[in-house]
Amino acid sequence: MNSLFLQNMDFKLHFNVPASAVKISYRDKFVLMGSCFAENMAAKFDAYKLNSLVNSHGILFNPTSIRKALQDTLTKKEYTAKDIFYFNECWHSWGHHGVFSDPSQENCLNKINTSIEKANVHLKDAQWLFITFGSAFAYRHQHNNEPVANCHKVPQREFEKILLNKDELKNDYLKLIDAFKTFNPKLHIVFTVSPVRYVRDGLIENNLSKSVLIQLVHELCMEKNCLYFPAYELVMDELRDYRFYEKDLVHPNSLAIDYVWEKFRETFFSEETKNIYTQLEELKKACEHRPFHSDTASYKKFRSQVLSRVQELHLKYPFLGFSQFES
Repeated sequence: MNSLFLQNMDFKLHFNVPASAVKISYRDKFVLMGSCFAENMAAKFDAYKLNSLVNSHGILFNPTSIRKALQDTLTKKEYTAKDIFYFNECWHSWGHHGVFSDPSQENCLNKINTSIEKANVHLKDAQWLFITFGSAFAYRHQHNNEPVANCHKVPQREFEKILLNKDELKNDYLKLIDAFKTFNPKLHIVFTVSPVRYVRDGLIENNLSKSVLIQLVHELCMEKNCLYFPAYELVMDELRDYRFYEKDLVHPNSLAIDYVWEKFRETFFSEETKNIYTQLEELKKACEHRPFHSDTASYKKFRSQVLSRVQELHLKYPFLGFSQFES
């Protein structure tokens, strides 16, 4: 094949994500809720000093459990002994990830209530809420007829797998968004759909699930002036290659996450935010440098220059925290 012809060929679709009219500032506060992809993005927020709080109830996948977690946060619900159960030598909550489970009932409740209280305070003063839906499938517990956030290895016979109804989800989220407007009028809500495929549901079933979620978020955005960031489409349609996945072939790898993050920055960052980010990125790379010989004069001079740069940026941008750079 002609080499000139190959040079002119384009081997992927290019997806133009429109820039958001509302921009992110380093002075803003952020809350991220949802699936493991929300955790991936939160790690980027944390690494580059954006003031974020992620998953007050742990990783959650289905929209009903995410809504209930957000409702808990809004109302600052206090969990008591009647809200948790004992199984396999630990206390658990049907509304929380297993990271909140504990052999001690008191410790379990303390972890849950402390996290909710912290999230309530952060959300009250936040400018941004990012909600990432993972799957429209949920597991309904047969004893209370409610979808659970986590099965906690309770025998499968106690659950019924269901596909959540889009219209019911929409009605619930319309009410929740209205409650947010009262609770924190300055809050911008951004929906995303996780690009992680839930192959244990089946590939056909996964596509059905994602279609429910995509229709849901677009209807909510149209009716309530929320925003949508197309993380799902970026991975599925623009990257579209298994080299962008982990060995399980379902979770996006670090290369894909970095790509989505770059698109996110282009979409939401203001010019000032981009400028601060660039400076932090340079500082982060310097701090990650590991010398062969740390006791040399040249390395000590390098460390001194880095610390001077930290102090300079701290004076220039006092709203940033620099503890991780100074360690």
